[in-house]
Amino acid sequence: MNPIVVTIDGPAGAGKTTVSHLLAEHLGYKYIDTGALYRAVAFKAIARGLTPDDDEGLENLCKNLQLEFIQNEMGLRLHANGLDITDQIRTPIISMFASAVSARAVVRQYLLALQRSMGKVKGAVFEGRDMGTVVFPDAEVKFYLDASPKIRALRRFRELDTTDQSIEDVERDINHRDKNDSSRVLAPLKPAQNAIRIDTTHMTADEVVEQMLSHIKKRLFEPSDTHHSPQA
Repeated sequence: MNPIVVTIDGPAGAGKTTVSHLLAEHLGYKYIDTGALYRAVAFKAIARGLTPDDDEGLENLCKNLQLEFIQNEMGLRLHANGLDITDQIRTPIISMFASAVSARAVVRQYLLALQRSMGKVKGAVFEGRDMGTVVFPDAEVKFYLDASPKIRALRRFRELDTTDQSIEDVERDINHRDKNDSSRVLAPLKPAQNAIRIDTTHMTADEVVEQMLSHIKKRLFEPSDTHHSPQA
């Protein structure tokens, strides 16, 4: 089949990262972690002493920021202006700051253009929060993953692998970020109208990917006029 763009949206802890990696491997596609791009902006903004609402400062930062995903022996790495920052952007502080700057139009405009340029050649799985609604509204296949708040908190707690936060702290942060992401005026977190919604609460990553592959085959070979009907 011809290469396509697959989008996977959903809140933190829904299983997007693990599933996106596996799906990309199954399809032989590139995997693009768009959340890491927002984390990169947050990381650089904090280093400059900017606040999330400093639009002028954020705009100047973005004008001089070059972000690039590079695949090497360590896996997919994110470079900012030539420096690998992959291991420095996975902290609770960066997560909350990234959620805040993602609501700023200057940041979204910069990353919108970058993400769309990455998807021009297709053959990619884009993971994020507004991939199917804003960045790639015409993507051939869109997914929206979700899970119960407690399960999402547990997954994120294990992912962080830190003693700095209790699981209660992680759940509180997730609920706070959910509220911020879903209530913002600009590109709020929500399923695309024609997204395939999957509740991953009681599913393994392999089971989710198997279901996704089934949907992809069905979507690609069914009549095009049925592509706009939401599926659960």
